[in-house]
Amino acid sequence: MQTALDNPTAAPPVDAGLRWRNRFAELGPAFSTALSPQPLPAPYWVAQSLDAARLLGADTGWLASDAALQTFTGNTALTGTQPLASVYSGHQFGVWAGQLGDGRAILLGETAGAIGADGRPGLEVQLKGAGRTPYSRMGDGRAVLRSSIREFLCSEAMHGLGVPTTRALCITGSDAPVRREEIETASVVTRLAPSFIRFGHFEHFSSREQFGELRQLADFVIDNFYPECRASAAFPDSPYAALLQAVSERTARMVAQWQAVGFCHGVMNTDNMSILGLTIDYGPFQFLDGFNPAHICNHSDSQGRYAFNRQPNVAYWNLFCLGQAMLPLIDDQAQALAALESYKTEFPARLMAQMRAKLGLPGESSDDQALVESTLQLLAKTQVDYTIFWRRLSHWVAGSAGHAPDAVRDLFADREAFDAWLLQYSLRLAAVDRTAAGASMLKTNPKFVLRNHLGEEAIRQAKLKDFSGVHTLLSLLQTPFDEHPGFETYAGFPPDWASSIEISCSS
Repeated sequence: MQTALDNPTAAPPVDAGLRWRNRFAELGPAFSTALSPQPLPAPYWVAQSLDAARLLGADTGWLASDAALQTFTGNTALTGTQPLASVYSGHQFGVWAGQLGDGRAILLGETAGAIGADGRPGLEVQLKGAGRTPYSRMGDGRAVLRSSIREFLCSEAMHGLGVPTTRALCITGSDAPVRREEIETASVVTRLAPSFIRFGHFEHFSSREQFGELRQLADFVIDNFYPECRASAAFPDSPYAALLQAVSERTARMVAQWQAVGFCHGVMNTDNMSILGLTIDYGPFQFLDGFNPAHICNHSDSQGRYAFNRQPNVAYWNLFCLGQAMLPLIDDQAQALAALESYKTEFPARLMAQMRAKLGLPGESSDDQALVESTLQLLAKTQVDYTIFWRRLSHWVAGSAGHAPDAVRDLFADREAFDAWLLQYSLRLAAVDRTAAGASMLKTNPKFVLRNHLGEEAIRQAKLKDFSGVHTLLSLLQTPFDEHPGFETYAGFPPDWASSIEISCSS
């Protein structure tokens, strides 16, 4: 494996005008391995997110340069960075997998350019697909164009929806061949996050009884991301129990938003769970088309462990694994269980708040739970298109011109069941300001989501070096609540062939 010191022919480092700090690297060699990305020949731009770029505080002119292209492909180093791959372990599909780690992701460093006077933390910059690392196992350390486009677009789409997520700065491509089920071309996606630390980092050191490193990791996370845990009212004597509670609550809020928007993650292994409650590692994800609560989006998930309706319980299971890993620090099983218990109260409360917002209900009523359940049961009965239903309902409540009431009713084969539900809903709606409710619903229920067939069409174009589909989707998905006249086909029903798309863990 080649490091910067091993590669005397590497191009000299580039100064992008960013300030860097490398706090994760400073944790020491037990946490990561220093190495340089492996170059790719003749790279080209696929797409950039200027919205994500603003977070770095980098000059937009430089971000469009060939120097940036070479940098974000892994061909040229950035001055001030200390590239590394981190080690972690984890449970995959419910089974302990042992040591894992960044098998194809290389952390460049943490830019301090976004800190500013308000003290906001910087962002870690990570290249995914930049070559083999000590943790690649049997993999090649590469990503392919197909999966990089999906991750790039979904990262920005989730941000547009208001869901906590890692961000995606850009995609670069190369014609270098990469073998998956077939020969594909290589690509690198640049990801941004305050931290890429996962539940699996804690599991790694706990499973090896490296309790000093486990404490060091926990202190690092608390001091840099959860300082309030040092003065927790619930756990005044245990900042580590307070950390477990805070992570449980953030995870609950994130998963509640997944369920409300109809997002299936597809591979909720503990090593794919962010300690900051961010959606991370976009592999076999999917936004629901027809509402099927038991939908399995991952073709590799033969047992349906990560079906849509199982996501909330899997998240708790993963948190329980985190709690077990942290138990040597908490040293009180009752405290750990109490910290985890917060998920069981936070998740249903947050999900109900999300569903009330989708229905345009500003207050609370004792009948709301029954109304939400009847809504979802009605949608599931004939698998009504989830996104289209909520958008049409929003327009109906708002009284939007050109949106007839029957547009909602026509979605249902069982008209009588819909009429009975509509009566129930109308009675609840009578107590609110419908104009305000409709306006709020149109800002809550998106017109555009990254459906599988839209991503597939953009990928097919991109394989022919036509990236216009990626750019169009990025524009729509970054502002998914806007109408975007002229782009109605992107908000329409999926074609029949969409149901035959198979998304697996292969990328």
